[in-house]
Amino acid sequence: MHETSDEQLMQRYAQGDVGAFEQLYARHRGALYRYFSRQVRNAATANDLYQGVWEKIIRARRSYRPRAPFRAWMFRIAHNHLVDFYRQQRPARSVDTLVLSDDRPEPAQHMIDVEQNEQLLGGIAALPFEQRNTLLLKLETGLKIEEIANLTGVKRETVKSRLRYAVNKLKHSLGSVEK
Repeated sequence: MHETSDEQLMQRYAQGDVGAFEQLYARHRGALYRYFSRQVRNAATANDLYQGVWEKIIRARRSYRPRAPFRAWMFRIAHNHLVDFYRQQRPARSVDTLVLSDDRPEPAQHMIDVEQNEQLLGGIAALPFEQRNTLLLKLETGLKIEEIANLTGVKRETVKSRLRYAVNKLKHSLGSVEK
């Protein structure tokens, strides 16, 4: 069975098909929310940013043209929305901690998992914005390097360099790099 593409769904939504929007939302809500929650590490702020992107998509539905994959178009909106948010937040806001819940019955393993997740999220939050943004665009969206380069307005090699530096810094912050 042939699944309707995101681009087709967006075009149908532009013509008034609300069900098409519901399918797009269901497909992309998780990745989009995770992108913001790992950028700002504050649930309320992540939710505001997340909702703001969907509002922008709704407003832009009639002008949408499938020149690029819908996912890349959506994350370009998300990236620009995040950049605008950071511009409005100067001086920089402090990073709030995010508590990850785990339903495992073993308390010791739960504590280890929470500590590792907090360490990872702290390492991601400590990355410079360009590296963090590039890393999360790659991990959370599955976009290709070329798409990230186009979305962020930098060269392909810059994206690769940012990813390399981000991964190396994360490895170092997690103690995975031999000294």
